[in-house]
Amino acid sequence: MMSPLPKAVLITGATGFIGSHIARLYMEKGHSVSVLHRAESGYGMLADVADRITWHVGDTLDILSLEAAIGAAQPEIPIDVIHAAAIVSFVPKDRNRMEKINVEGTANVVNVCLKAGVRKLGYISSVASLGKPVAKGEKNSEPVTITEDLKWEESPLNSNYAKSKYRAELEVWRGVAEGLNAVMVNPTVVLGAGDWTRSSLQLIKYVYDERPFYTEGLVSYVDVLDVADSLYQLMQSDITAKRYILNGGTIPYRSLLEQIADALGKRPPTVRVPPLLTRVLWPIEAVRSWATGKAPLITRETARSASSHYRFNGQRIGQATGFQYRPLVETLRRVANAFGKPPKGA
Repeated sequence: MMSPLPKAVLITGATGFIGSHIARLYMEKGHSVSVLHRAESGYGMLADVADRITWHVGDTLDILSLEAAIGAAQPEIPIDVIHAAAIVSFVPKDRNRMEKINVEGTANVVNVCLKAGVRKLGYISSVASLGKPVAKGEKNSEPVTITEDLKWEESPLNSNYAKSKYRAELEVWRGVAEGLNAVMVNPTVVLGAGDWTRSSLQLIKYVYDERPFYTEGLVSYVDVLDVADSLYQLMQSDITAKRYILNGGTIPYRSLLEQIADALGKRPPTVRVPPLLTRVLWPIEAVRSWATGKAPLITRETARSASSHYRFNGQRIGQATGFQYRPLVETLRRVANAFGKPPKGA
């Protein structure tokens, strides 16, 4: 039996896209929010509510700062911890950095949570950590459906990011085996209002700029507010030692881009890029990146994922908690209203 529900939470990665929405939700629910952040990151997407948050300068790779943050935040009733800090990259040179932050950083969070006796850990993972069956998604006409029960297998379709998140999850499961109460969520492509130049939100900027190209394949998506809401429900429940895919739907890339264009009042992409061309383009981009020092527009990993045919079943969380996803049209309407305006706190 877990301790009584706390009214305090410590969040890592709270200045970013997903973490900031989680922090805002906890504040709306009346919780005391503490944040571990790097000094150089500033307040990020929480600048407008910074005075309502307790800030601890540190890093998940700095165990002493992590211990100090959790120790300072811990009231009479043990606190909850949300671990959202991670590096998302499909650029080969970021592999070692992801290994340090995503894997070692998660191991440190788990160890400190065990030592401090926190009530519950919530971990933001990714569907990438589930892995993908070898080549099946590209060869079969029927999409491959992935659930929480999929067993990881080595595959050329698994990116370095996917491998780092899988190994990070192993650290969480180790913590569970050692007595830690923990839940994790595995979001698909996360949509919402945020920094349009980063992560999955670059899709919005791509359409806004009326780029003409689209790729074959399917894309699975989830609203960032649904990520925050579902994790909050899980943290307030007695559920532990479970993981849940978060996916509001799966549609062709072209359909998503067209719906984004419609919401933004822009022309949708109309020129299909065949899989063979993406396989030709990524080596050219690798050379350009090496020569200019700029991040490549397409990599081997993103070229593969753009043509993949996978569906993610995100219904298990509804069965566990009654959670329901927002419709895509509502998400895109909110995104369109926010686009062109600076994100909250920017």
